[in-house]
Amino acid sequence: GRSKPEPSSFPFTMLRSAVAFACVASAAAFAPSAVLPRAGATARATRTAPSMQLYQEGVLQGITVNAIPKAERPPGLDGTYVGDIGFDPLGFSSIIDMRWLREAELKHGRFAMLAVLGFIVQELYTFPFFPKMAPVDAHDYFVKQGGGSQIIFWISFVELFGVVALFETLQGKREPGDFAFDPLGLAKDEATLERYRLAEVKHARLAMIAIGGFIHQYWVTKQTVLEQLGNFKSLA
Repeated sequence: GRSKPEPSSFPFTMLRSAVAFACVASAAAFAPSAVLPRAGATARATRTAPSMQLYQEGVLQGITVNAIPKAERPPGLDGTYVGDIGFDPLGFSSIIDMRWLREAELKHGRFAMLAVLGFIVQELYTFPFFPKMAPVDAHDYFVKQGGGSQIIFWISFVELFGVVALFETLQGKREPGDFAFDPLGLAKDEATLERYRLAEVKHARLAMIAIGGFIHQYWVTKQTVLEQLGNFKSLA
């Protein structure tokens, strides 16, 4: 059977630096640093997915793909995870367990997809009894009104389940990001499930980039997303 990940022996300062860089690389950490195991032989993916996933869009995903041409593919990215294109320029997969990294990527990607949707809806619709304002300004406004405390409370509540799920992942009891949540029954078979897994990780990565772009665009231009689409303002 597979051996369990070894406990981390990295000094706290090194872990803190790794987490900070991971945030920049969209593989951020919500769980405590104590659950960061050493990579070694146990950092390899534990899933049994095919080493290549070729779906109808004609994009090959897996061990034969290398995001950085002529660069050596990181050993931890062995193509068993859906969406693996060998991109790890900072070498996180050689330090941190791949299961932990995939859990973090899916978690942040799912939040980012919800954030992108909420950002656009905020531009189009305002609930009754609430002031109409741009999404970034609305964030600052509601934090001052006490909304920030509510967000922290509910996110902390969600994180309790996330930490338990993460430990189960590291023990080999569940796949990263799998909460058995499929109320519409979309994953009818293994092939369909793999296709949706690939779609999710692609959209998750795009959403993490997009929400950052939405916010910084407003800071620079003072235009919302839809407003700039109709009235583009150049930075020059």
